[in-house]
Amino acid sequence: MITDTEIRIKGLKALTESLGDVEAERFISLIQREPFDYTKWRQGLDEDLSIEEISKRAMAVRNKNTEQ
Repeated sequence: MITDTEIRIKGLKALTESLGDVEAERFISLIQREPFDYTKWRQGLDEDLSIEEISKRAMAVRNKNTEQ
């Protein structure tokens, strides 16, 4: 298990790599400003994917993390 600080660092790195510095900051502002239920938000992200596709994506992430 990683520490809270490591999670924050990795999360911010992922956001900035994906969105860029300015858009990552906007994302953080939006999350802090609005009432936010992560579980409900997350449930809607994969609605269009089959179980097989979700599994393939999860395995790809796991393999990538294992290689590092």
